[in-house]
Amino acid sequence: MIYQTFAKLYDDLMDPAMYDQWLDFVSKRQKNKRANWLDLACGSGRLAVKLIQEGYQVSGFDLSEEMLALADEHAHEAEVELPLVQGNMLDLSELDQYDVVSCFADSLCYLPDETALKQCLAEVFKHLNSNGKFLFDVISPYQTDEVYPGYMYNYVDDQQAFLWTTYQTEKPHSVEHDLTFFVKNSDKEQYSKINELHHERTYELETYVDLLKKVGFSKISYSSDFGKAEISDESTRWFFECIK
Repeated sequence: MIYQTFAKLYDDLMDPAMYDQWLDFVSKRQKNKRANWLDLACGSGRLAVKLIQEGYQVSGFDLSEEMLALADEHAHEAEVELPLVQGNMLDLSELDQYDVVSCFADSLCYLPDETALKQCLAEVFKHLNSNGKFLFDVISPYQTDEVYPGYMYNYVDDQQAFLWTTYQTEKPHSVEHDLTFFVKNSDKEQYSKINELHHERTYELETYVDLLKKVGFSKISYSSDFGKAEISDESTRWFFECIK
């Protein structure tokens, strides 16, 4: 399962300013706070909690039990009610209809191929009310092809060490994140080594637009820099607003 060991560390190391920027992006595009909102691939729930604190009615959905446990913890700490559902974004059949669905932190890029991406977009479309909005981001081919290859990040504290290296793969606009953890065992005063391999894949802008149209979205707009700039050749992340 994705984010087994990574969940807590990911949550601790994520730049808090990112959540404020996502919040700013969505709040400018969804003024009605009575809207029924699903945060897809909600992760540790930090964005969902911020949305609820702003007065929105939000539920969280994620594949990872570990991430949902963190989301529940953050909701309790913030003293807000955050309904949480575990499931696969390729099958939302057990969920209700929503006025807004959001999906950030390039979560769609963890889907294995274009077929799965289309299936997920179709599931979102089916579960949106008329005039409902789908707000999401993805990393760009510039990020996978130019920025990520050879990327390295190391983190060490008293309890653990974390090594992150990214490689480009043979598939177009695809990378692998090789994550190695050394976690301290307090009983034995030893460190256990754990490896995780995460895959991300993105597509050309035209592919996303084409798939969104094919599943039924009628109005599609896109931007970079959390909606503050037009897309350029060196944009690393794209932001979409799609209306049913």
